[in-house]
Amino acid sequence: MQNALTIGELSARSGVAPSALRYYERLGLIWSSRTGGNQRRYERAMLRRVAFIRVSAQVGIPLEEIRAALASLGDGRTPTKADWTRLSRAWRSRLDERIALLEKVRDQLDDCIGCGCLSLKSCGLYNRDDELASKGPGPVKLLRRD
Repeated sequence: MQNALTIGELSARSGVAPSALRYYERLGLIWSSRTGGNQRRYERAMLRRVAFIRVSAQVGIPLEEIRAALASLGDGRTPTKADWTRLSRAWRSRLDERIALLEKVRDQLDDCIGCGCLSLKSCGLYNRDDELASKGPGPVKLLRRD
């Protein structure tokens, strides 16, 4: 494979640690060939695949879904602009929900984090005597969809 990248080169160019690249490879997200000395070599196209994986994971898409999305391309190819448009359209509603939650957290906890909770009556996380247990697990006041 001409102009192939070593794992160190792929790591430096992609900003992803070698351990993460090996993990991506174990999951089947990326692949390499091996030299006679059993060293990994990656096609340059893996840079775009790793970028796709990294951006998708950064916005909260689980690696399993990223793997399924990449598998849907067939032939193990790298996503094109048209592919990214199709895949991102499928993830759009989840991303919109995530953005709404982040905005809610920002708006409700802006003055709360680190304040020492001097006003437990209005705290979005306080659950006196576990009154909210029947509403579900976790911080239901904060995660409740209003």
